Amino acid sequence: MRRSLALLPLLCLAACAGAQSSLDPAAEQAQSLAGLLTLATWVCGIFYLLVLFFLALSLWRARDRIAKSAMPAIEPSEPATRRALFLWSVLIVGALCVLVTASFLVDRSLAEARARDALQVRVTGHQWWWRLEYRDPASGAWIETANELHLPAGRTARIELGSADVIHSFWVPNVAGKMDVIPGRINSIDVTPHREGWHRGQCAEFCGLQHAHMAFDVKVESGPAFDAWLAAQARVASVPIDAGAARGAQVFASSCAACHAVRGSAAAGRVGPDLTHIATRRSIAAGTLPFSRGALQGWIAQPQALKPGTMMPAVPLEPADADAVGRYLESLR
Repeated sequence: MRRSLALLPLLCLAACAGAQSSLDPAAEQAQSLAGLLTLATWVCGIFYLLVLFFLALSLWRARDRIAKSAMPAIEPSEPATRRALFLWSVLIVGALCVLVTASFLVDRSLAEARARDALQVRVTGHQWWWRLEYRDPASGAWIETANELHLPAGRTARIELGSADVIHSFWVPNVAGKMDVIPGRINSIDVTPHREGWHRGQCAEFCGLQHAHMAFDVKVESGPAFDAWLAAQARVASVPIDAGAARGAQVFASSCAACHAVRGSAAAGRVGPDLTHIATRRSIAAGTLPFSRGALQGWIAQPQALKPGTMMPAVPLEPADADAVGRYLESLR
């Protein structure tokens, strides 16, 4: 038992770093918020220790009366006591002023990003996945993808948030604070990442049965790498050369095109995610499964078994057709 208690602090520290931790900031905004959290922790921690110290001091001074089980007498107010209370009040007001000032400065630093020229990104929350759209700086057209957010390092991205159904919440702890995603309203959040790598985002507002499976990956990459990725995402899907994938394209057009879009083909559905370049993503079903042909086949055949309540209906396909669709989707890079 004692050994387990000794390991408890180490288990708590396990959440202080990693791909989904506000204590491991990878962006300008997250750095400011982490600094404010650190300051508040120090201020509150110091006052907590002071309260414990004075409590222990009062108990020590009254130890004789406590030992005799006598009720401590209420002593009249003395100048020293009044001075101590005055000093304590000054400390409390001073600490509050420090926290309010720090909060104001952080809010102002977050607002400064609003004046910058920024990459425009639109994020729409659905039950239970994320539609992502990027404004092409060259053409001004919107480039659509889903469930995987790419951001250029060292450049501000202005993310406009909207919902297609219920209230969601957009949160990437390593990058920025939370922002509500509300039907009928557009909220925006500015993000300026400074460290390349993968991070994890999550819906932070309970939005229904599969709220826990409404995640998304965030990749921060260099400016040239991001530009190359965006240019690739803007292209239409290539025509499959492999015979199995070509067969899969036909089956997909007859079974899935009403809900999903694949640019460059007849599939133009808007109910589900755009699948034009699905094979470039790390996961499917909003982070529920890692991307693979087997995962795709299982998701198409039994989505309710993998994500109960999802809007994705089961698509009854023959094994050969299911394999062909998997090959086709695997070719969409």
